[in-house]
Amino acid sequence: QGDKSTYYWPVLRLQNGQQENDANADGGGKDQNVGEIQTPSQVTLNFVGNPRSKVTAMPRFLRIITGDAKAFVNGDANANASWSCTGFEDRQLKDKYPICPEGSQVVRTFKFQSCWDGQNTDSANHRTHVAFAQANGACPNGFRAIPQLVQRIVYDVPPPVFDGANPSVFAVDSFPEQLHKPITDHGDFINVFDQRLMNKVVNCINTGRKCR
Repeated sequence: QGDKSTYYWPVLRLQNGQQENDANADGGGKDQNVGEIQTPSQVTLNFVGNPRSKVTAMPRFLRIITGDAKAFVNGDANANASWSCTGFEDRQLKDKYPICPEGSQVVRTFKFQSCWDGQNTDSANHRTHVAFAQANGACPNGFRAIPQLVQRIVYDVPPPVFDGANPSVFAVDSFPEQLHKPITDHGDFINVFDQRLMNKVVNCINTGRKCR
């Protein structure tokens, strides 16, 4: 109840010719986002620590965007979401959708930036006020570690129906020119934890516990 944050990711649709109630709406059919919207079977939102330092509390209304909704056109510098299948999550894909074997579910994973500049809750490009940790786990100079949001979204989608060379499966919503490419997948988070709960999260992480 102490978390009123916003967690956003584009919907996943089956490319099955079915029309949803947004078939004639902006953002839906008018932007070439068609097909049957899939509801996740499971969503896990974890906040994890930093391997090199303790974390500090996120400021209220901190905004973090991970991934790039225009990565197909912009290039993959900011692409970050990954795709996999349950039972095979040691294999992560960024530029292809997985074709999961029977009995395995599709998994989308987002690991958000875990370093904050200590001053700003947002920036002009929605990116420069936060950063990813470096390869050794440390935050860049001038940044401090914050709890890292890791989103794992699982879907039961039917197995693909192969029509020649092209499987009829699923795709994320995108801007029309991005062609529903998996590399355009992205997530947004706006922190609206109350301070008491945020402090509890920080204390849990910094003492090495697992809290629910």
